[in-house]
Amino acid sequence: MKVVLISGTEHKGSTYRIARMLADKVTSDENIGEVFLPRDFGEFCLGCTNCFVKGEDRCPHYEKLRPITEMIDDADVVILASPVYCYHVTGQMKTLLDHYGYRWMVHRPDERMFRKQAVVVATAAGAGVKSAMKDMADSTFFWGIPRTYRLGKGIAAADWDGVKPKLKESICAKADKIAKKIVKRQGKVSVPLKTKAFFKMMSLMQKNGWNPADADYWKAKGWTGSTRPWR
Repeated sequence: MKVVLISGTEHKGSTYRIARMLADKVTSDENIGEVFLPRDFGEFCLGCTNCFVKGEDRCPHYEKLRPITEMIDDADVVILASPVYCYHVTGQMKTLLDHYGYRWMVHRPDERMFRKQAVVVATAAGAGVKSAMKDMADSTFFWGIPRTYRLGKGIAAADWDGVKPKLKESICAKADKIAKKIVKRQGKVSVPLKTKAFFKMMSLMQKNGWNPADADYWKAKGWTGSTRPWR
């Protein structure tokens, strides 16, 4: 099983430690790829809309982003991890996700996404964990990933060493449960009704889509008919 762990900061604090712990529970070290932001990518989306109307390869940052895209595409499990900054993900995590707007189901989702699993990980000294996890889970859902697990905690500490032992035990126990579900579903992830319903709506919309790049993509895949990426 291949895992890609994308960390919303270069700092290996509590969020990273939890995400890496989970990755280690589902696969071996050589099958884990890591991305640290902004070290590996820190370009802001320019709002040029090239990815939407001309193709993702026309993005000014396409070549720099491509190694990360390939890691995501090759992975069975995508882990997005970010500490909470002002109730949301870090700016560098947000700018990475912004670059994949063209992959949302409303535009041109990649069929490989519908066979993956994802985990969003967030920690905070105080509040904001739920909203930060939602920032990341929104993208994994609209990419088409059928299963997104949430692993987040308010840890009441500035670093992992300061986290109380009982809280660490609770986090580890939840990571164990998620890891077991991931392993059990590997290779046979079922697509939930919510994803199927949203995909159907997009299918109807793309039959006469306003954006030729999107409409042509859907028609070429057969998705405006009865073909679906999960079968």
